[in-house]
Amino acid sequence: MSLRFSLRHAVAVAAVALPAVSFAAYPDHPIEWVVPYAAGGGSDVVARVVAEPMAKALGQSIIIINKPGAATNIGADYAARAKPDGYTVLTGDTGTLAANPYLYKKLSYSAEKDFSSVGLLVRFPMILVVNPKLPIKNLQEFEAWAKAQSGGVSYATPGAGSPHHLATEIFRERAHLNLVHVPYKGAAPAVQDVMGGQVPFMFVDSVTGYQNIQAGKLRAIGIATPKRSKVFPDIPTMDEQGVKGYEAYAWQGVVVPKATPADRAELLSKQL
Repeated sequence: MSLRFSLRHAVAVAAVALPAVSFAAYPDHPIEWVVPYAAGGGSDVVARVVAEPMAKALGQSIIIINKPGAATNIGADYAARAKPDGYTVLTGDTGTLAANPYLYKKLSYSAEKDFSSVGLLVRFPMILVVNPKLPIKNLQEFEAWAKAQSGGVSYATPGAGSPHHLATEIFRERAHLNLVHVPYKGAAPAVQDVMGGQVPFMFVDSVTGYQNIQAGKLRAIGIATPKRSKVFPDIPTMDEQGVKGYEAYAWQGVVVPKATPADRAELLSKQL
């Protein structure tokens, strides 16, 4: 069973229990769902899967708007400045809401003051993956190979401050490796370059990495969960390979501009 199918099934099951709603709350025009990453990445996939049945429940179309760049700050700024009428929602993730306020001296938005929560979307683990042409099959071989590279080893991420970036930096400190960050405008282009060999490895979220790992286009070295994943039972954890207590997840939810009317925010929350 694919992860995408599982998510669709979960959404369908949850929808059965939803209360009847008044479609008059959204009479005018489609809702914009801002995804602060490039199309094709995990955040984009989740938004599109959830938006389809959510739009039917609301009786109004939902259009996905991709605004990648600057570690989600471009998309977050756009959503924060949008008219607070319930017609703009944002995928707010670990970077946008939790990390960026501490990583940047100045932001054009305030995670605390400019947004109100609609609800949690997903929480997915990070997986260390490499280009399959590399002579690496496990974490011990990866660390030995990385330490043998005199100039250090480059790694890809969806952007500075992303969960993928922070996960790699924690791993770098734990493993005492010389790693060089190569930020992209989203997970999809980062994955493409790892598969193409331009960058040798990255920590990828399970949604973005699933199909490429299954197809052998990425080789999974370790998953950052306490126990092996039921979705990836053959991937050993980082913990069991020697990086004790290492866990790394990406989470994301939906937020709206702070002054959005309470009734519309509540309706969005119920349908989500």
